[in-house]
Amino acid sequence: MPARKRNPRPPRLFPSAPGAVWRRRGRWTVTATSLRPASRRTWRPWCGRRNRFPGFVLPCLGVHPVQEVSPEEQRSVTLKDLDAALPLIELYKDKLVGIGEVGLDFTPRFASTDEQKEGQRQVLIKQIELARRLDLPLNVHSRSAGRPTINLLKEQGATKVLLHAFDGKPSVAMEGVKAGYFFSIPPSIIRSEQKQKLVKLLPLESMCLETDSPALGPEKQVRNEPKNIYVAAEYIAKIKGIPVEEVIEVTTQNALKVFPKLRNFLRI
Repeated sequence: MPARKRNPRPPRLFPSAPGAVWRRRGRWTVTATSLRPASRRTWRPWCGRRNRFPGFVLPCLGVHPVQEVSPEEQRSVTLKDLDAALPLIELYKDKLVGIGEVGLDFTPRFASTDEQKEGQRQVLIKQIELARRLDLPLNVHSRSAGRPTINLLKEQGATKVLLHAFDGKPSVAMEGVKAGYFFSIPPSIIRSEQKQKLVKLLPLESMCLETDSPALGPEKQVRNEPKNIYVAAEYIAKIKGIPVEEVIEVTTQNALKVFPKLRNFLRI
């Protein structure tokens, strides 16, 4: 089933060995990995891995609401960051399966002022417009900004949307469901009461699976891997009281709905 991968953390936390990590996915049911590098300096290397793992590594590109200055310093995104990134997105546009990871992050250490929050909104609006022009879905980050993110997506007429690792209230998520948005669930559900409550309320038809590797794994501070996507599927099945095979089938079909280009690569 389609799995998702994000940019590596600094080496001091999660040493990078993508070849070995991705080969281990073969023991499970992971058939594709969508990459969402959040830092522009990693875009070209990650897109290069598309050639190293053809038909398995499928890139998304977008400007994240939190930008890395150094491994120890991060800041809120600005329109200048987007302007610098657009040429590379245009260069790779025909190879992309989505625009992301984009969104809002109103965590106080990143966006403590109205000016910073408005800057994030403007960057997201322009990337919604970009996704519409390229006819690509949006992979959306919404940490500490669930309601503002969903409201802005709806106001801007976004239709193809996957909200990953949503940390807001389940009742807010249901507003996204009404708009036709999908929500992806990571393996950290086994240790997150918020994610468990979210899954109880969300219809399976609005869910996808994700890993968010190397973060959001079954164990805190332990490197997550694509193979752990099965952990998320099992726990969703437990909450819903249905077979895990049903969770895998429905969430895979959901992933193909939100990322239709996956059908060009997968034999499902």
